[in-house]
Order: sequence, then C-alpha cells, then structure tokens
Amino acid sequence: MSEDILVEVAYALPQKQEILSLKIRSGAVVSEAIERSGILRDFPEIDLASAKVGIYGKQVKLDAVLRDKDRIEIYRPLIADPKEIRRKRAAEGKEMKKEAGDAEAAPT
Repeated sequence: MSEDILVEVAYALPQKQEILSLKIRSGAVVSEAIERSGILRDFPEIDLASAKVGIYGKQVKLDAVLRDKDRIEIYRPLIADPKEIRRKRAAEGKEMKKEAGDAEAAPT
C-alpha cells in the first residue's frame, strides 16, 4: 500500500496568489497534482501544454515525481524580456548622464 504525501500547488497573478494543499499518492507526478488540485478550474487561462512549472523555484517537467512537502509552482508567461528591459534602462541612464554633462559644460 502506498503512502500519501502532502504537496502544494501555487499560482500567482499580480493581484492574487493561490496556494492549494492536497494529499496525493506517493509516486505521483507534477501534472497529476496540478489536475487534482482544481487550480485549472479556478484559472482557466493556465495552459499546461505551454506553461512552465517548477518545484521551489527550480523548473521541472510535468512528469517529475513528487516528494513529500513539495510546492509546485505554475509560472505565467513573461510579458517582456528582462534582458531587453535592462538594456533599455541602461541606455536611458547613459542618455540622462550625457544630457547632464552637456548642461554643465554649456557656457552661461
């Protein structure tokens, strides 16, 4: 007879976070826990075929075997590329410094 384990399924939106606890059979995989949790019913926008998932911040596949007290996290798609945002911010910072330097060098 297999033992049950306790896991959590987490999904967060900017204005709301949902963490559901459930008991599931030992040896269950990530996709089983997500489906059994009911979170897909509460958040129909989640598409498991394309969504990335992880356990405590480390990305895993849907067929990863769960251990007791794992927290499964369902990640939302990125709205913008973080690297591109940093590049843009850095370019804006350089432009502001250049403008400030030009203003100081201008004769009065």
